[in-house]
Amino acid sequence: MVSGKIGEHAVTVLHTGVGAKNCNERVEALLHKVRPRLVISSGFAGAVAEDLQVGDLILAENFSDLQLLSAAEQILRDRSPRVAKLFTSTSIVDSVAERNEIARASGAAAVDMETGAIVGICNAHGVPLLSLRAISDTPKEPLPAPPNVLFDIERQRTDSRKLFGHIIAGPTAIIRLLQFSRQIREARGVLTDALVELIRAL
Repeated sequence: MVSGKIGEHAVTVLHTGVGAKNCNERVEALLHKVRPRLVISSGFAGAVAEDLQVGDLILAENFSDLQLLSAAEQILRDRSPRVAKLFTSTSIVDSVAERNEIARASGAAAVDMETGAIVGICNAHGVPLLSLRAISDTPKEPLPAPPNVLFDIERQRTDSRKLFGHIIAGPTAIIRLLQFSRQIREARGVLTDALVELIRAL
């Protein structure tokens, strides 16, 4: 947890980790220690809608406080954020079949692993939440390796042995990983700029 200021606004940044289990513990501890005026749940999301691209911004209409959502739409209007449903999954979603099923069953445009847990805790504490996510992967630009290779949710880190084994097993693996690294850098830059703009204006 890191605290500072953006403009005239005091800001506390909390890294929740990946998945609901880590979110529950860390967000609960934050809200007991700091009584924020609002919470912005931000990070990456995978697209399940075919028309989304890497770097697109999603404002989750099903998780966000309505007043904050309306304000964020206006503040970020030049960045063309998409207001859509976000689905929170219990596992990393990658395959086209999984993406299609989530889109069909939930009507969501994108999927993450944390916001559903975060909004529940914020609601219990009476703290309004805004959900802003940047698209990091899509059906056309998927994850570069199987989810269990990319990240171990229990340990909250990448298993270097699995990753190395994946790389040496296929000659194109390193190329896909480098391409994904570029996608993440692009999405992170878009998200960071949008967050700074939001915090300055809200």
